[in-house]
Amino acid sequence: MDNNLIILSLFILFLPLLSFISLLIVGKRLGEKSHFIALSIIGLTFIFSAYIFYNIIIKHYHPVSVSIDWISSTSINIPLGIYIDGVTSIMLCVVSLISSLVHLYSTEYMKGDKRYTRYFAFLGLFTFSMNGIILADSLIMMYLFWELVGLSSFLLIGFWFEKDSAANASKKAFLTNRVGDIGMFIGMMIIFYHTKTFQLHAIPGLVSDMSSEILTCAGLLIFMGAVGKSAQFPLHIWLPDAMEGPTPVSALIHAATMVAAGVYMTIRIFAFLTVDALAVISVIGAITAMMAAIIAITRNDIKAVLAYSTISQLGYMIMGLGVGAYVAGFFHLVTHAMFKACLFLCSGSVIHAMHHSLHKLDDHDTNPQDMNNMGGLMYKMPITFACMLIATFAIAGVPLFSGFLSKDAILAGTLAYYHAHHGWTIIIPLAGFGAALITAFYMFRLIFLTFAGNPKNEKIHSNVHESPKAMTTPLIILSILSFAFIFTLPNINPLSDNGWFEHSLHETKLVDTHHHNLNINSEHPRLVIQHFDKNYNLNEVEHHIHDQHDQAMFLSLLVAFIGILLSSLFYFFNKFSIEKATYFMKKVGLFNLSRRKFYIDSIYNNIIYKPFLWFCSLASRLDWNIYDQTFIDSIGRRTLDLSDRSVKADYDWLDQKIVDGSARLVEYFNNKLKHTQSGIIQNYLMAGILGIVIIALLFQQI
Repeated sequence: MDNNLIILSLFILFLPLLSFISLLIVGKRLGEKSHFIALSIIGLTFIFSAYIFYNIIIKHYHPVSVSIDWISSTSINIPLGIYIDGVTSIMLCVVSLISSLVHLYSTEYMKGDKRYTRYFAFLGLFTFSMNGIILADSLIMMYLFWELVGLSSFLLIGFWFEKDSAANASKKAFLTNRVGDIGMFIGMMIIFYHTKTFQLHAIPGLVSDMSSEILTCAGLLIFMGAVGKSAQFPLHIWLPDAMEGPTPVSALIHAATMVAAGVYMTIRIFAFLTVDALAVISVIGAITAMMAAIIAITRNDIKAVLAYSTISQLGYMIMGLGVGAYVAGFFHLVTHAMFKACLFLCSGSVIHAMHHSLHKLDDHDTNPQDMNNMGGLMYKMPITFACMLIATFAIAGVPLFSGFLSKDAILAGTLAYYHAHHGWTIIIPLAGFGAALITAFYMFRLIFLTFAGNPKNEKIHSNVHESPKAMTTPLIILSILSFAFIFTLPNINPLSDNGWFEHSLHETKLVDTHHHNLNINSEHPRLVIQHFDKNYNLNEVEHHIHDQHDQAMFLSLLVAFIGILLSSLFYFFNKFSIEKATYFMKKVGLFNLSRRKFYIDSIYNNIIYKPFLWFCSLASRLDWNIYDQTFIDSIGRRTLDLSDRSVKADYDWLDQKIVDGSARLVEYFNNKLKHTQSGIIQNYLMAGILGIVIIALLFQQI
């Protein structure tokens, strides 16, 4: 069985790469039929992932690992390998399922695009990269695929590179992520220096000799990679701009998988993160969750609302991991992948319909993504509306839907964290519950502005139609997966997360990279991982979280209800004036704080970008005006002048006067002496005798 799972995992890893290569080679010949190759290969990937999921989760087969030496010498040994456990099997299913649905959705959404084949090739490259991160058993292998994901996202965000906004967004995403990746690499090197290994399951047993400060530093540096990839404060600025890519790309990369890579990596390094590092992580998650939720309130672009919603929900996951709610953080990663992918694809369905309507009207000025141009679409697009409403219920934390269970578990973790530490930690639950309230508010604002009320433009509204089946089928599947019972079977209690998902992660058998069983007490099956710090008792953390479950559930229901109620009163029943509320918020400064995105982009622009560009301009002037024009060019001018003088000396004196003068002198004597050649022998004899006489006389004189 071990060999079968390893072989299947290799197929899962390399099949998407085969799709990428195949489409690059034969894609142009196939044209718009090229998606059949991509769909078939990604479909196989999902089937193989489902088989691994069945064996690991359903049949409770023990984790499997295998590795080979990559770099080996007398001093170091760096292997690359695959590790498959419950977390791996679930993530493989999440990525392959959403990737398959996005492929299907894209066949209609991207129809007619001039780079249709290239689009599906890039999707294959991205899926390959993401699967590599999931299957990696070491930090170094994860880092290799981490960078490849960065390349894939660059290609997909900037897919329509003829637009300056898309090209700039792809560069912004790439460069911002490089900042986090530098920190991640430094942290990896610190860990390797002290432990001599990159193996994720070997590191926790080897870091106990490291000082707490160094280990905290190393852990946070590695976490910097997650800050960049999962768009956490302060490196969150790239994700909203990344919406410039095609909407299916937003669903695949920036809602469900790529941005979740940072959370997944944090889960994998959780075992050697110190308590201090986890505290910092919880604060970063809390700030991100609250700040992004506040910014989302004032967005009018439907994709921008979902972009900031994604940042906020990722903050929830990071915050959950920071407070020790390990399972809850991963649970929310999975549930969020389903309902957020559904939300993005639903928004794509709306944009697709709006775009076609505007095309019929020959209107190229109206923004098809602006919610102020929509309204009243629920009857025109009933399937899209129903699916988006279900996903909105899920993200808002309404009972019967998956988001309620996962967010409730994280919020219980924040309460438990506060009761355990008190003091400043009160900001963690406040941010958690505050973001939950705001999330419910802005998501239902999106629903009401888009689907409810009267159409903002009757001409546009009259030409809007439901999207084709290739687009609505993924919506239906994802909306079903947004229900709570999907994750609680065989238990169907909507207020309890007790089900297959929770039990699948509470394993009593774990296998490290050397196939030795870790020493985990079978009396505590709720223990998920073995933390390096024996004083950090995960069983105790889980127990405290369980104690706070009822209180967290009540408060989360309350804040969700308040958020939905406020949104309904403002945008559905029109009981409150939006203009007056906006005016009041402007007076107190909160509106501009949200509208200007907390001025983060302006701060970066004034503190980093402008000074850097000024320095570049100064360096350019120094290089061009002084070094190049004055110094280098002056040498060139002196060289040219010297060359001119050398040419003149060579031609006018050496060549004309000496060389040519010698020739002319010889020619002159030749002309003079040639007359002495008479051809008469007697004259020659006379001249010879005369010469002998003259020589003899000269010698006599001497």
